[in-house]
Amino acid sequence: MARILGYIATSLDGMIVSGDDSLDWLYKYDGMDLGEHDYTLFLKRIRTVVMGRKTYDFLANEPSPWPYAEQRVIVVTSRPIDDPKGPLTVRSDIDALIAELRALDDGDVWMLGGGQLQMAFIERGALDEIEIYVMPELIGGGQPLFPPTGFRASLELVSAKAMDRGCVRLHYRMPRAA
Repeated sequence: MARILGYIATSLDGMIVSGDDSLDWLYKYDGMDLGEHDYTLFLKRIRTVVMGRKTYDFLANEPSPWPYAEQRVIVVTSRPIDDPKGPLTVRSDIDALIAELRALDDGDVWMLGGGQLQMAFIERGALDEIEIYVMPELIGGGQPLFPPTGFRASLELVSAKAMDRGCVRLHYRMPRAA
């Protein structure tokens, strides 16, 4: 059974994208030493990448090549994607997707991107673990790490570690659905 994981960076004030839909605040940390928790090492154990439409559109508009050619990519959207930037499939039913992902046995699943889709998985007890990289930046507004939905849960802290350049890595295990 595949593990469904989160791996995401947030500003100290809890934002993942600035008010002008930019990640410039995060890009200045490119090349940061995360040791055994480095993104490239994380990605090597990921077989399936799941993202929402906003994340896909953001990546598709980047001038760089499609970064997930080695993974199975699933975009959760109700709208068709004409001329996709890389190989992918589309799903619109989150509950059916969770069942499909749980049946996989060829590697871990990464919930890439914004908190809206991650929150949908969390509310269904379908996100197993999350690594949150808190960057020492106050960006004053934007898209929050998790949208306020009224959902409440107590997470199990696996580890907390100070990293390079003032970053703090928080690793949590999520509660399972009842």
